[in-house]
Amino acid sequence: MRFLHTSDWHLGRIFHGIHLTTDQAYVLEQFIKLVGDTKPDAVLIAGDVYDRSVPPTEAVQLLDDTLSRILIDHRVPVILIAGNHDSPERLGFGAGLLSRQGLHLAGLPGKNLAPIVLYDDCGPVYFCPLPYADPPVVRHRLPAPEATGHDRAMRYLVHHLARQVPHGTRAVALAHAFVAGGEECESERYLTVGGSGTVNVSCFQPFHYTALGHLHKPQQTGAPHVRYAGSLLKYSFSEAPHHKSVTLVEMDHTGRTGVETVPLTPQRDVRCLEGYLDEILAGPQNGENRHDYLMVTLKDTGAVYDAIGRLREVYPNVLHINRPHLAAGGELPGLSGEHRRLSETDLFASFFEQVTGTALSAEQARTFAVTVEELYRKEREVSA
Repeated sequence: MRFLHTSDWHLGRIFHGIHLTTDQAYVLEQFIKLVGDTKPDAVLIAGDVYDRSVPPTEAVQLLDDTLSRILIDHRVPVILIAGNHDSPERLGFGAGLLSRQGLHLAGLPGKNLAPIVLYDDCGPVYFCPLPYADPPVVRHRLPAPEATGHDRAMRYLVHHLARQVPHGTRAVALAHAFVAGGEECESERYLTVGGSGTVNVSCFQPFHYTALGHLHKPQQTGAPHVRYAGSLLKYSFSEAPHHKSVTLVEMDHTGRTGVETVPLTPQRDVRCLEGYLDEILAGPQNGENRHDYLMVTLKDTGAVYDAIGRLREVYPNVLHINRPHLAAGGELPGLSGEHRRLSETDLFASFFEQVTGTALSAEQARTFAVTVEELYRKEREVSA
């Protein structure tokens, strides 16, 4: 049995004000080609297919086009579960009808969940969908009164599905959860405050492979056969070092699995640059794409005029500038820690020289002093 494991598409994502639908369509085109090249027996999508519960029209159209091409053009079944970003009711609409076309949707956890059985030359493989399991929902829908946290809620769901799998049969789980020990990043939504949102890897002991969604870095957690495929794209600057991919899984007749990570190449990467402004304005190095989405950390300690405007002349998609020297309460050059003892005019004179390159004239200094005194006077009047 061969299947592709992917997750966390987050269709409709907005990144620092940029709508990423075009970037997502670019990568999904690669994914559809990969489906055609590898000819898997199934595609597994482990949740967070949308970025929010009411996705924009463009995101819905992109998902419709992608799934249609996989199901109709390549005739590959798709098993898709809801994540914590998705609306399970909307995502699960029409599940009974769509399953006849090879699209198997699992929105809400509950008693109606059942394995999807696919066959290869060695017999059946039971795919068990475990959509995002919010404990109150599990308590109500199973019912499972003791499901007071995510770990217990997941165990109830696993037990409900695993008992439907014949003993000795190969079984695969699709789950959307935060498995303890996984490496997080900034773009993931916390499931709970504190550690009660985690589940233990032992939850998935009944399965030969567990296809996880939620964490955006591709990784195994707890065991080689319990894996996160990672997100479709980089959705925060903390993910800049990540290498995004999908996971191709081969399962033999005993249920033993081998995995291969297949890289995805974005139209525009997410990168972090650090250096002095003049160095960065020299332009891309070593074949880097000037249209990548960038966070720039400037090492300049003095005032910088219109940094983002100047940077965008070279890199159009600079989305954030970091000035750690200023954030740390750094000092203007030449003030040497004595700035708290200087007058407003002295401080402004130093700033003026850093920005303009010329010293503050006597007339300008007098005008500044009069303006500051007038502001202080008005402040005293208001306070009185």
